Amino acid sequence: MTFKLPPLPYDLSALEPHISEKTLSFHYGKHHHGYVNKLNELLVDSPLASKDLETVILETSGDAQKAAIFNNAAQVWNHTFYWNSMKPAGGGEPGKDLLKRIEKDFGDFDGFCTKFKEAAITQFGSGWAWLVEDQGHLKILKTGNAETPLTHKGVTPLLTCDVWEHAYYLDYQNRRPDYLDIFLKNLANWNFAEQNL
Repeated sequence: MTFKLPPLPYDLSALEPHISEKTLSFHYGKHHHGYVNKLNELLVDSPLASKDLETVILETSGDAQKAAIFNNAAQVWNHTFYWNSMKPAGGGEPGKDLLKRIEKDFGDFDGFCTKFKEAAITQFGSGWAWLVEDQGHLKILKTGNAETPLTHKGVTPLLTCDVWEHAYYLDYQNRRPDYLDIFLKNLANWNFAEQNL
């Protein structure tokens, strides 16, 4: 199986002015595409070459000898999930069913936003902030580098925000908190989160 760069769910300019076409072009066209290409290189003549992406991630997680495969495979998956976690004219509150779940587990929507931003801002270095379902409860996770909730048994990822610097630096420089505010107010794709739930 040769992995291909999945198409973006919107045009490169569709998230402006919140995420510029230049940022999306570099992030998707260079970084994400680079992970796809590197993964294909690493899988040549490997027994994993015939597996789907999720299987490759699960079978290489925690194996130091396969760390390069895991990192590239997980980054392909994480980035694809991230693109779908945003949409033009997104953000704001989710629909009533998901909102009720958020209010049950975080007190209210503002409480969720505060905790989500805190997780994303305090992720040291590169990584991800996630809204997940874990054993019937909504929780927030943060993962470093290429780590992904896929490797956590019983955890279903619902929404993610990429906090690697290449996700926001051209537009926000070192202002990660501003990027997180914009993500939640203007970009978060709650329909996608509801479908995952």
